[in-house]
Amino acid sequence: MTDRQPYDAFLTRVLRITQLTPHFTRITFGGDDLQHFGIDGLDQRIKLLLPRADGTFPELGLFDGPSPAMLDWYRRWRELPDEERNPIRTYTIRAVRPELAEIDVDFVLHGTEGPASAWAQAAAPGDELIIVGPDSRAASPAGGIEWNPGPARRVLLAGDETAAPAICAILESLPDDFSGEAFIEVPEAGDRLNISHPSGVTVTWLGRDGAPHGTFLEPAIAEWGARRLAGAVAQTDALEDAEAADPDEVLWDVPEHVVGEDYAWLAGEAGVVTRMRRHLVRDLGIDRKAVAFMGYWRIGRAEG
Repeated sequence: MTDRQPYDAFLTRVLRITQLTPHFTRITFGGDDLQHFGIDGLDQRIKLLLPRADGTFPELGLFDGPSPAMLDWYRRWRELPDEERNPIRTYTIRAVRPELAEIDVDFVLHGTEGPASAWAQAAAPGDELIIVGPDSRAASPAGGIEWNPGPARRVLLAGDETAAPAICAILESLPDDFSGEAFIEVPEAGDRLNISHPSGVTVTWLGRDGAPHGTFLEPAIAEWGARRLAGAVAQTDALEDAEAADPDEVLWDVPEHVVGEDYAWLAGEAGVVTRMRRHLVRDLGIDRKAVAFMGYWRIGRAEG
């Protein structure tokens, strides 16, 4: 057990495809080794190794030993010629059922402009996919989970459709004593997903219906902030702390130790979440150590 890396590669096959909404589809993967897939939940990130155009995968040494080091196989992938390198994308696990050797991953369908969307749109039962994710047999935790509210019980979650699976998984795992609000901007009004969450947490779905990313999410956060300011005064020390560190310099910043009663989790398009974080930290005076900020993607730039 101690020889295993926290992450392992799992060869999977598509078992079922469920169209949830016009733009969300859930693909259930199966594979014998998935009985060992970690079940940490929350916003657990995984890597999807998509096949090349001919349906094959490059040889990366993923299945040579008991558990290859992440940096070893990723270095081999980076060293491949462009024409031999297969696409890799980061996703969030939606559900894990180790007793059935199954996992669910929710995909956002936006045509064939991206390799993951194109693959999911054309996927059929039996198609193979390699998933790199947490190994329950490992002695140390896998990481890849950024939700860490500490003692906070009042929360704010905000993100676009790429963050929706993570937000939904987090909401469904929250204890009943949590309160707060979640704002999820999706391609259209019909993309609202049915999820369970504590009664004290209000979930608002915002359909863009052709508008640019952030069109409705950013004003929703501004309105949330106005209501917060109406009921409380921003702390001076938090505001000074916010000015000392420029939130625009990073695309990913997750506090390790949250000590207050409030916690914010923002994810999605980098420009949108940067502006939302700026509003929380600079304008509202929320301590940046209470705001988790993750730029999942940026308009015009592919994950590499």
